Amino acid sequence: MTTAIIIDDMPQAIHGLQNDLNKFCPEIQIIGTAGSVVEGAKLVKKVNPDIVFLDIMMGDGTGFDFLEIIGEPFFKVIFTTASDEHALRAFKYAAVDYLLKPIDSDDLMEAVKRAIQQLSILSGQIPLLKAAYENQIPDRIALHTQDKVHIVEINNIVRCESDNNCTWFYFNNQKRLFVTKTLKGFEQILKDQGFIRCHQSHLINGNYIREFIKTDGGYLVLTDETKIPVAVRRKQQVMEWLVKLG
Repeated sequence: MTTAIIIDDMPQAIHGLQNDLNKFCPEIQIIGTAGSVVEGAKLVKKVNPDIVFLDIMMGDGTGFDFLEIIGEPFFKVIFTTASDEHALRAFKYAAVDYLLKPIDSDDLMEAVKRAIQQLSILSGQIPLLKAAYENQIPDRIALHTQDKVHIVEINNIVRCESDNNCTWFYFNNQKRLFVTKTLKGFEQILKDQGFIRCHQSHLINGNYIREFIKTDGGYLVLTDETKIPVAVRRKQQVMEWLVKLG
């Protein structure tokens, strides 16, 4: 059985594609669905599918953002979208096919057939690629500002600071970005990447912490001399985290 997931921000589109696959492509087993770029990236790492049916325009970014975050994929990609304007770019990502909604059943069966054929050629390599991916820590993240999506190296992020329901990102080149997403959302993404939430408004990359000052309420001094407060209820957590570093 060939496994697959569907990434699309429209529930009805997911439901329709699931029905079509069950009816016309019984050799495909759907093992998960996701409604956004971030959810899709997490799902891929969790279930390791053979095929990803990928929408292009989603609420938190595009299918291309998803592929940029994932890096070199071990799965086959079949784009499913309502517009043909991104077809050329899609095939630059070695997509198996580019299916326009509403999806024609014959086109769907042909795309699935082609994907399975390509998977069979790589069958000896796929287990190794999957194993490598399971142990891989993503090194990039997609940040959405008002006018564009920025793909940035996580190691270049010094800190993140909350600003109402948005977040300021500060980088090691002195630049910063204003991102339209809450700090809490980024904490979930970055907590396994060496970042620590030391305060309600601050998420810090541990690589840039120079020292922890216990006086004056407690604060962190970063390599760029920035001073970041440590919340009282988070002091013990910060201390334990720093001890592990040492």
